[in-house]
Amino acid sequence: MAAPPFTPVDFTVEPDLQPLYPTTNQISDLLSPHVGLAPPQKAELVTHCLVRACVFADLSLLSFLLQDPQAQQFVDLSKQDEDELGLISTAILGFGSESDRDIEREECVRLLVSEGCDVNVADSAGWTPLHYASLLSPPTLVSYLLTHGSAPLAVTRRQLTALDIVTAHSTVPGREDVALLLEEAMREAGWKGGRMEEQRRILEKRTRRLGKRRHVQEDVEKVLGISPRWWGDEDTLFALDCEDASEDEAPNDSTLTPPPDFSTMLVFSPMDLPNIFQTLITDFRPALRNAEPANALYMLTRFACLNCDDNWVEDLIIGATDAIEDVFFNHAEDPTYLIFWLYNTTVWLHLMRCDKAINQTCEALGSLSLIEEILNSVFVFVIRFAERRIDQLLDAAMLDYSPASSEFDSIQFEGEWSFLRSFGGKKKANGASSSSTPRGGAPMSPTQVSRPSSPQPPTSPQNTRAFASLRQTFSRNRGGSTAAQLQSLFDSQQSQPTSPKDVVAFISALHMLLTMSGVNPSLIVQFWSQVMYWTASEIFNRVLTRKKYLCRSRAVQISMNLSVIEEWIGSMELPKNIGSHFGPVHDLLMWLQCLSSITEFPNLIATIQNMKNLNPLQMRRAVRDYKYEVNEGRMTEECNQYLQQLQKDWERHRVKMGVEQLRKEIGERDRDRDDSCASPSLHEVPLNSEQSSIAPSIESVAQRSIDALFDRTQEKLLWEPAKAPDPLGELLDSRYMLPLLLPSDPRMLGALPTKPASLDDDKNHRISVDGSSRSTSRASFGNRGAMGWKFSRQLRDIGPMTLQWVDGTVAAARWTRPVEPEPEYEDKPPPPYSDDVQEDDDGADGDKTLKIATAVHLPVLTRVPSGRNRGRMSMAGGTPIDHRDGSLIS
Repeated sequence: MAAPPFTPVDFTVEPDLQPLYPTTNQISDLLSPHVGLAPPQKAELVTHCLVRACVFADLSLLSFLLQDPQAQQFVDLSKQDEDELGLISTAILGFGSESDRDIEREECVRLLVSEGCDVNVADSAGWTPLHYASLLSPPTLVSYLLTHGSAPLAVTRRQLTALDIVTAHSTVPGREDVALLLEEAMREAGWKGGRMEEQRRILEKRTRRLGKRRHVQEDVEKVLGISPRWWGDEDTLFALDCEDASEDEAPNDSTLTPPPDFSTMLVFSPMDLPNIFQTLITDFRPALRNAEPANALYMLTRFACLNCDDNWVEDLIIGATDAIEDVFFNHAEDPTYLIFWLYNTTVWLHLMRCDKAINQTCEALGSLSLIEEILNSVFVFVIRFAERRIDQLLDAAMLDYSPASSEFDSIQFEGEWSFLRSFGGKKKANGASSSSTPRGGAPMSPTQVSRPSSPQPPTSPQNTRAFASLRQTFSRNRGGSTAAQLQSLFDSQQSQPTSPKDVVAFISALHMLLTMSGVNPSLIVQFWSQVMYWTASEIFNRVLTRKKYLCRSRAVQISMNLSVIEEWIGSMELPKNIGSHFGPVHDLLMWLQCLSSITEFPNLIATIQNMKNLNPLQMRRAVRDYKYEVNEGRMTEECNQYLQQLQKDWERHRVKMGVEQLRKEIGERDRDRDDSCASPSLHEVPLNSEQSSIAPSIESVAQRSIDALFDRTQEKLLWEPAKAPDPLGELLDSRYMLPLLLPSDPRMLGALPTKPASLDDDKNHRISVDGSSRSTSRASFGNRGAMGWKFSRQLRDIGPMTLQWVDGTVAAARWTRPVEPEPEYEDKPPPPYSDDVQEDDDGADGDKTLKIATAVHLPVLTRVPSGRNRGRMSMAGGTPIDHRDGSLIS
């Protein structure tokens, strides 16, 4: 049997078409004609080697493939892998894996682009080479791609540009230059800002604002001693920042007067009013811009007005105002409580007056006047808090502080012994005097000022230096000792003297707290007007009644200190005319500075005509107690006689004015006695007996001035503060209260102040509450334009959590602990609440029913004894803080 024929087997080795490490010689041999590779095999080899050269940045291999005549015909620059990655994207993805080959990799990309490779080919996710390059490659390659056809506006499938990928919510670290290149290229292509870019900018800006807000809050906490809980958590800060950044919208009629359904009111029972007041007012913890009490009281009032009788309304409002009054009486030294209830009382009055469905009823019952009185009372408490704190700093910071002490140390006064100056200063510093006496100073005048001065540190900085120098002299004579060395060490560690910056730090912190708490801007303006009036009056009285300040050098020194506060008014963007209250102080200081230079009678006449804020009694007092320096000029006898005659004429004029004032007060008292109508509003009757002497024309002008603050077409430079009556004696009445006026438009009671400049500034420097980083240009710019104000969208927001405050103390505990069974009543429950109790015909039973109803009505709804009668007149005879024992409201 013949053997089957066998097919010859070819044992030649097949060429490797996908070499791991391809070289130019190997590829050249495989592409030569004698190897006999088919064209598809050659194309596979070239494509594999091309991808390998892009992945490993083999510049020599890539150059060979693109330039060799045999390989060029098989090169496909549009080749994409399974993820649709192109050759340029493949080369860019290798950046960072081998940093020593980044230069060769960049040259590979440039070579591919120069050979015609498409720079805008996208992969399966829509990423182009520019997207990858913006994240991985150096800025030079990004710039090269942008100048060679890359589309900067190309987006991925998620609609992201290359700039969006680099920046996202914040710029990728180290890619800032790339982001600038992309922004410039996109703007040249017509880009005006994308969604991601805008969100990133908003987030960065908000983060900067929140950082500045936290810095300001820390400064306010340090100065005023406020608990950090007052500001709330991070969510509260973000919510307030979003509210501040939003545009204001004036509320419409439908918002101001909601429909009379039960979704816009809170149902209550008069029996539960004490518990409601306890949780909603007495035990309510103050928080920044929390208007829950105001909104809850408003919704309770709507239910009482629209569904109940007048007794419910009166008992609700009288009980609420009494509870609010108790709260700020018990927390008179806590600014958070005072400002919180000032804000909530204003919001409550705004809601009540804007609601047309209940405004007429509440006006007829006099309920709105009760809220206005409480608003005025808490306003006075905030003023008194500021006055007490300023009073502690006033002597040392404004009167005794010398900004250039070296210039005034060498001044000597007539009748002084220079050797004993330090002894006298030390003795007075340790004495009972409340303020330090400078070297050579005269004792305090027995004339009392209108308000007791505040206690000062036991020693003055000037006296300490003087006494220390004398003690060191004795120590040198005795020989050095350890005790003397320790004493000198303690002297060197003494704190810095109190300066006007300390006063500015306090008023800046308080102004920030008022503004950030959302207090109505008209109240803020009037608050600082009253505080500056008190400060000016106190400085005037203390300078005039203390002989040590009645000299030329001290007048110059006090003028320099006073200018710091006047500059602060402009830096806080307050109306400039708030500083007009310092007019009498400036005239007095100017009179002291030029007193010794008046040697001729015509000069005296010209000087007196310029002193419009001084009367002859004040001028004469300053001349009589003036301290002349050595070799300082004096007035002539003719000038002194003229001032004496001018004083006599003024005293006769004062008696005449006093009689006219007394007659006017008696006439107004008789008219008030005959008037039997309900209590007028705050805008019609002043809040104390002294304010009743203000002429109606002046009061109407002041009211128009307050309304003009909310007119954005008028500058706040035109605002004029209310003026106090001209003093008939030597001293100014620092206890006089300027009238508190509210805007005529009730909608403006809901206006909020704009964000402080320190929180809205785009610069990176920190603005402290002491105004140290404030520039003069900012202070002058703050006086221009209209007063800033806006409406809040969240003023009327009230959530379901408010029910825990309205349900009362017992029901509120159910939110945090299991419900306990309530004890059953053994007796018959009290009858329904009603003032229209009819007696039964059987006599005894009817009397019993009437007694039960009265017993339920009186103790529950008059929990706190108060003499506030329904529809009573505004309080007179002073402010609540002057009668803490309750005699004022009895």
